[in-house]
Amino acid sequence: MTGDEQGGGAQPVDGLTREYLAGWPGRGDGDVEIAPLSGDASSRRYFRVVTGEASFVLALYPEAFVPEELTFLGMRELLGAYGLAVPAVVDVDGPRGVVLQEDLGDRTLQEILKDTSASGREELYREAVDDVVTLQHKAAEGPQGADCFRIAFDIEKLTWELHYFLKHYLEGHLRRELTVQDRATLSEAFHLLCQEIVSWPRALCHRDYHSRNLMLHQGRLFWIDFQDARMGPATYDLASLLHDAYVDVPEELREELAERFRQRAVPGESRELFRRRFELMSVQRLLKALGTFGYMATVRDNPVYLPYMPRTLAHARRMLSRHPELEGLWRTLAGHVEELA
Repeated sequence: MTGDEQGGGAQPVDGLTREYLAGWPGRGDGDVEIAPLSGDASSRRYFRVVTGEASFVLALYPEAFVPEELTFLGMRELLGAYGLAVPAVVDVDGPRGVVLQEDLGDRTLQEILKDTSASGREELYREAVDDVVTLQHKAAEGPQGADCFRIAFDIEKLTWELHYFLKHYLEGHLRRELTVQDRATLSEAFHLLCQEIVSWPRALCHRDYHSRNLMLHQGRLFWIDFQDARMGPATYDLASLLHDAYVDVPEELREELAERFRQRAVPGESRELFRRRFELMSVQRLLKALGTFGYMATVRDNPVYLPYMPRTLAHARRMLSRHPELEGLWRTLAGHVEELA
């Protein structure tokens, strides 16, 4: 977590957090410094806790939880068992809604890419792509009793996300008025798109795999914000990473990384089939992201995502333009969003 991470700016330290820290056995006899951090788009809040020479991140949940039922803890254990880099958990206090974690610092992939070399960028992205391949292979090979294997991006979830885009981006953020015909065209296009997506084989997905949720620590890319992992298309995380709202991935590198993923994750798919699935998945994911951005701006009164809308729209326009069967969807959206025209 960083000071400019997703979410609504730093929150004040409340009494519950101080009460927890006052009794935390790890504090020793020294003073504890607490610095509020910006968090993600959820209702969780985050604080950096410094005691002596040690630093931790405290995640404060909005209500008490049973540790054995907290998805973050279960996913952290599962991903760690797969050999993926995830933050260590130092302490858990379910009644107070607290998880104390290893502090990974502030070096998100988004920040690192601002001043890294071209070769350094390529190395980091190859690691990120290979880690998704590892996730999918390990999940397919091992036991599948965890909750993440029982929930999926089904047609109801995918179409709900697209209607969320209509509500919070088109109607909420842009204040566009949709005609009856617009709604009918979009609803049919959304259904057909999602119907095809759910027909593809499923793999375990991080669900929000992008440059803000990867942090360079001890020479590795660590995963954060993975508690909503679920089953979905093999290209889901790849679409999030390579059509990132927060950073530009050069086209040549994007092509190389997509092919690298295909050869390692789904070698049985032809390049043409893989390309189609990657791009259609990207359309759904990009529109969903715009819905989230619109919701944060209009409902949560949080403008932090506004600078990332143009890049997301540019990605969406490029993907929509490549598939003639999406012409109705593209044309209808372009009638309300000039960046898509």
